[in-house]
Amino acid sequence: MTKFRPLHDRVVVRRLTGEEKTAGGIIIPDTAKEKPMEGEIVAVGPGARNEQGQIVALDVKAGDRVLFGKWSGTEVKIDGEELLIMKESDIMGVIAA
Repeated sequence: MTKFRPLHDRVVVRRLTGEEKTAGGIIIPDTAKEKPMEGEIVAVGPGARNEQGQIVALDVKAGDRVLFGKWSGTEVKIDGEELLIMKESDIMGVIAA
């Protein structure tokens, strides 16, 4: 990925691909698939400033697998790859390995 650094409390997320088939074996076409709400953090900003002007670091880091809201983030294309840029507050939680 190009040297892209998100600002403040924003993160760059790569969506993880969803299931191609249902549990019964029916193949789901791309047009009917819901976009997954799970992704991997690619890059994080330095953090937001608190009322005292100090930078508060984010709780997530590059490589974390996370869950986010269905309509969270802004879709962007960087180096031909579709990614999401969102605020850390749009992330619901980190999936433990």
